[in-house]
Amino acid sequence: MNWLDVIFTGLPLALFGTGLCVGMGCLGSVLGLGIVGEAGTGLMTEDPNKFAQILILQIVPSTNGIYGFVFGMLCMVKLEMFGGEMLTLTFQEGLLMFGACLPLAIAVAPAAVAQSRIAVGIMSLIAKRPEDFAKGILVAVMVEFFTIVALLVSILMLFALPF
Repeated sequence: MNWLDVIFTGLPLALFGTGLCVGMGCLGSVLGLGIVGEAGTGLMTEDPNKFAQILILQIVPSTNGIYGFVFGMLCMVKLEMFGGEMLTLTFQEGLLMFGACLPLAIAVAPAAVAQSRIAVGIMSLIAKRPEDFAKGILVAVMVEFFTIVALLVSILMLFALPF
């Protein structure tokens, strides 16, 4: 048995990947919600009737944290964390699971920040032309598409793992 197998079995790598997905998703959502909330409160000082639209705009970057959480739960189910005894993984199996976590872990935080910047732009739009709110939402959702692609790739990779 070599020293890597002693120090780094597969389980810590798998858990690190799982935590990275959840943590990066939540980090991106927190940053995004802060950016949108800051701009939204400014808009509400001018027009308090825009509260519902601002709330909808805050939901857009928050989905990234939800994706990270859902994928993290799937990882924990895969590791049988809720059934008592967790799986014992080799270093290679842990590395495979860590790799399955990477597409989502890399995508969620920047996507949430990008969506929040778009949401701030949408606020400028609806301040002058409230009827164009739906058009603005479509622009923000375009970023969402690629986060969903990363989530799907991570899920497919996770379920393809041989354990």
